[in-house]
Amino acid sequence: MRKLDKKDLLILGYLQDNGRYSYSQIAKMLKVSEGTVRSRINQMLKDRVFEFVIHTNPNKIGLNVQAIIGISTKLGKHEEIAAQLKEFPQVRFVGAFSGTHDLIIQAYFKSNEELMDFANKKLASIEGIESEEINVELKQYKDTFSYVPENDDTVI
Repeated sequence: MRKLDKKDLLILGYLQDNGRYSYSQIAKMLKVSEGTVRSRINQMLKDRVFEFVIHTNPNKIGLNVQAIIGISTKLGKHEEIAAQLKEFPQVRFVGAFSGTHDLIIQAYFKSNEELMDFANKKLASIEGIESEEINVELKQYKDTFSYVPENDDTVI
């Protein structure tokens, strides 16, 4: 993979600002050709620098309960448990962490009852989970997938 330069970061910034910008719109803003934008975007997609996704608001589709669940596992079991957790449709994120919990997941549910069912039946049935700590989101202050620094001269 080639190193990203400032132009690549600017393209990413425009796409994060508005994923519906056309290549020609971005080209005009950067004062380059549409072909330059197209080839850079295609190369970044090929290099898996980013992907196009739709970020849905969970509340708007009936998923009113967000939980961050910390899971402690038996030694040597976190890979196997993570593989099982990835298969649940409620789970949006699974990661291994240092600290109090071996795994942390983010999951969405229609109700507190659905969350309780998930914890008491689905998580409880996974061999190797020693404990879980459930944190329910009360209020959200920020939810973004923007990682490109603004006005940064740093080249990655």
